Amino acid sequence: MSKLSLSNSLQQLSLALSRQVVGQQHVVDALIIALVAEGHVLLEGLPGTAKTRSVRALSNCLDASLGRVQFTPDLMPSDVIGYETLDSSETMVFKEGPVFTNILLADEINRAPPKVQSSLLEAMEERQVTVGGKTHPLPELFMVLATQNPIEQEGTYPLPEAQLDRFLMKITVDYPIREAELDILRLVKSEALQQKPNFSIEQSVLLQARKAILNVSTSDSLEQYIVDIVMTTRFPQQFKDSELQNWIQVGASPRATIALEKCARTHAFIKGKNYVDPDDVRAVVNSVLGHRLILSYDAIADGISAKDVVTEIIKRVPVA
Repeated sequence: MSKLSLSNSLQQLSLALSRQVVGQQHVVDALIIALVAEGHVLLEGLPGTAKTRSVRALSNCLDASLGRVQFTPDLMPSDVIGYETLDSSETMVFKEGPVFTNILLADEINRAPPKVQSSLLEAMEERQVTVGGKTHPLPELFMVLATQNPIEQEGTYPLPEAQLDRFLMKITVDYPIREAELDILRLVKSEALQQKPNFSIEQSVLLQARKAILNVSTSDSLEQYIVDIVMTTRFPQQFKDSELQNWIQVGASPRATIALEKCARTHAFIKGKNYVDPDDVRAVVNSVLGHRLILSYDAIADGISAKDVVTEIIKRVPVA
């Protein structure tokens, strides 16, 4: 397919998803960007804000399999990645876990203990799992979409920074506005009447799009702009007239730089452009950097969010 055809297909996917996930266009955009950029997404929001629905809607629009794990405190790593067992001939065989799918919905991921959470690290980073000294590859199209509730902390295990860094993007799913709420009500009623949208995109289109984004150019000045943004999270004291130096305890890693550039390229590609401009970077920077920053106690005490910090950084860092 041509670049224009691929871009149009992704825009049609966005339109189809937005019809099923009403009032959450930023969620739809992030899911498609991560899908093409070969990344994983952490969805954080209150119960009933369409986190799980967004994942199911995405799988319905793809020629792809969906696996789901409901994370609970008594879950074991083998419940996620699989295990070895003896078959009828007394031979050890590997039984695949739910991670062997195209899209894995890790529901309420912060309810599982760290040992279970860490069982996903190899799968997310290497697209494979190792059990009993043997490596088992995952499908070429593999994506983890994890959800968590930001206010319910009892009986939960916050994700460690090492795992948060594995997520390409973190998206906050808020309550919809009044007009969108009315559309949601009507959508649910139409679905009850089985009036569901019919749209599907083949995996081959996504795989072609992944190769095509490599041809989207990023100028030297844009690369410098991206690096300057990330470096500011590590050395905020350079802006002595700003509160940034009091807000950030630990900045973003080089993985954030790579993720920001790749997401910006993907955003530009979906918009049908051959190059990345500053608007593409600004469109994805909050989702890419927010969860990679560790805020200071002073920032948390003052009610400063990661989004506030990233917004301040964007105001301060000039385009090279």
